[in-house]
Amino acid sequence: MKRRVVITGMGAITSVGNNVSDTWNALAEGKNGIDFITLFDVENSKVKIAGEVKNFDPLKVINPREARKLDRVIQLAICASQEAYDQAKLTKESVDPYRFGTFVTSGIGGLNTIWEESSVACLKGMDRMSPFFIPNSIVNLIGGHIAIRFQAKGPNLPVVTACSAGTNSIGEAFRYIRDGYLDVAFAGGSEAPINVLGVGGFASMRALSPNNEPNNSSMPFDLNRNGFVIAEGSGVFILEDYDHAKARNATIIAEVVGYGSTSDAFHMTAPDESAEGINVCMRLAMEDAKIKPEEIGYINAHGTSTSLNDKIETLGFKKAFGDYANKVSISSTKSMTGHALGATGAIESIICVEAIRHGIVPPTINYKTPDPECDLDYTPNVAKKRDLKYAMNVNLGFGGQNAALIFKRYEEEQ
Repeated sequence: MKRRVVITGMGAITSVGNNVSDTWNALAEGKNGIDFITLFDVENSKVKIAGEVKNFDPLKVINPREARKLDRVIQLAICASQEAYDQAKLTKESVDPYRFGTFVTSGIGGLNTIWEESSVACLKGMDRMSPFFIPNSIVNLIGGHIAIRFQAKGPNLPVVTACSAGTNSIGEAFRYIRDGYLDVAFAGGSEAPINVLGVGGFASMRALSPNNEPNNSSMPFDLNRNGFVIAEGSGVFILEDYDHAKARNATIIAEVVGYGSTSDAFHMTAPDESAEGINVCMRLAMEDAKIKPEEIGYINAHGTSTSLNDKIETLGFKKAFGDYANKVSISSTKSMTGHALGATGAIESIICVEAIRHGIVPPTINYKTPDPECDLDYTPNVAKKRDLKYAMNVNLGFGGQNAALIFKRYEEEQ
């Protein structure tokens, strides 16, 4: 018998807020977190804007000696995990450490460290490189540091699937708990790509918007969209077996009920123009949740603001939801946060949960000119109230990755 999986804690650090509450309030109000880059000198960069985390102080959570050794991507993840752990009111005595897993991932990992230490190697020689280069670079050490901090001795399994990584990691943690392998898990993602390599690399692919106008660059589903805005941040859940949570009198926030994952097997970076992979992924999630398309009230779309993604994702919605695609509320909160790559699915999953809890669909801002190929309800510019029982988060990644999660309003009896 499959077990119920509930959410008992959430933590977020984004370009619009340094915790879940501030992030949600900003998004519900349609506030833009995109601004000019301050993390590195952009004089020689064609792209000069990003979704940076503001006023981030890791020393509020991590001691100074440890913080100095850690890449920013790890610092963000630890701080988001601490918020989730504290909200869940977990203690070392309340969970079997070998039944406590870690599924916190990244699309790229410690890119700041890779850039800095590569520069050291080239300019000063290999023997001047930091001994922390490898531990700060590899993705599994993000979860590794979380596991050490909270003594989570179950599996540490970051699922690295580009921009669907956070969603896939939550989905796999969900399955581990539902199928009885774990009782509790950290699940989410973290990303810190705002540096010469991250911005320069995506700009060279012409994936980033060249507008350099904070209020006119991330424009999901708009006819004049021309690329995404890169961002950083972290989102982390505490997922827990329902009976385990009830036994320790935990406050249950929401429930995870469905997960789907597919691969386009089509192209390195472009989505399949038939949208079949996206369609099947969403249908699998709904089948897993045992619900009909008409029961989904809100979809947080991948909505990157690139020409291909937005129109093909729209086609995927039409295929998966049929006539109901015109009635479901959709939005892309990347219009406000920017695109945090491997962390975006975790952040947007938290947004889905908050949308259910507050009965509010956050908007897609910067939506000015409708695109005939993107003709659904994207909640343009202003949030709206809607009673929500189920919400779906959808994310896509380079390599043809598709992932979808379904969240449900918590009810005592299933």
